[in-house]
Amino acid sequence: MSGHDMPLEELLKHLDSLANASLNLWELPEGARARLINVSENATYLVEASGGYKSILRVHRENYHSRRAIECELEWIAALAKADAVITPGHYLGRNGQAIQVGRSKELANPRYMVLFHFVEGSEPDETGDLVGPFEDLGEIAARTHIHSVSWQRPADFERLTWDVDAVFGDNPTWGNWRDGPKVDAGVRNVLEQVEATVKRRLADFGQSPDRYGLIHADMRLANLLIDDGSTRLIDFDDCGFGWFLYDFATGISFMEDDPRVPELKAAWVRGYRKIRPLSDAEEAEIDTFVMLRRLALLAWIGSHIEAPEPQALAPDFARVTAELGAVYLKAFS
Repeated sequence: MSGHDMPLEELLKHLDSLANASLNLWELPEGARARLINVSENATYLVEASGGYKSILRVHRENYHSRRAIECELEWIAALAKADAVITPGHYLGRNGQAIQVGRSKELANPRYMVLFHFVEGSEPDETGDLVGPFEDLGEIAARTHIHSVSWQRPADFERLTWDVDAVFGDNPTWGNWRDGPKVDAGVRNVLEQVEATVKRRLADFGQSPDRYGLIHADMRLANLLIDDGSTRLIDFDDCGFGWFLYDFATGISFMEDDPRVPELKAAWVRGYRKIRPLSDAEEAEIDTFVMLRRLALLAWIGSHIEAPEPQALAPDFARVTAELGAVYLKAFS
């Protein structure tokens, strides 16, 4: 039975067993145990053992990334760290010398790729607190990753997801069709059809020149920032891929696009970004288009991941609020 064919509670039970049974693939302290701390595309576990040992085990979702794509994620993380572009977590090699291990369970039809990351100290910014400083830091971090993206000579067989218009609105969208999201009624759909057409037109005009489009983190949410003793670390490159650089801001406000603080946070992000890398007025003016592109992608994601707790919690109002945001966007950009 594949993970898609069973209730989430049953799947997590099997993944928990798989994670703990697979720890012997690495050289770990005796008595190490894995405890689930997050489930989204992947299941993420905190691995702990006596003596204060900690690491982070990611058990990959089936049929999302190929082995080569995961290798490419790790290669970019390592390259960013080597260049001192940002502070990122390293990873452990297994007993066989490989970064990517394969876990198998008789309860699951398909094997799962797994990576064991170094534990990174720090705490994510409090979304209810003052976010101006964290977003200015986030702008600086984004700019550094973009500078590295432009200059880094990627391997010829580099393979990652693409976060362009087709990935969201095409015939085979990565996270599904936003029209299949929860509570997308006729009124919501009418507004969002206009938003989609406007976003597609504006991004076609914006273009994909190398100074605007390249390898990006693609999930710079506050949950993926860890702050410790004044330094900020960027984690979870699982969605890194090819897209517009400004999409990284849109991912930073994921699920909070309707927060009244967003204009102030956008200004802080832009301010931080310009400390490190130029950003034209025309680019700044287009940021809201990327926010709507991301918001529609998230609506699709909620619909295609509705078995998980976070999408279930977001489902009741997400489509309605997305249409409200879309109506404001259309007044400004149609």
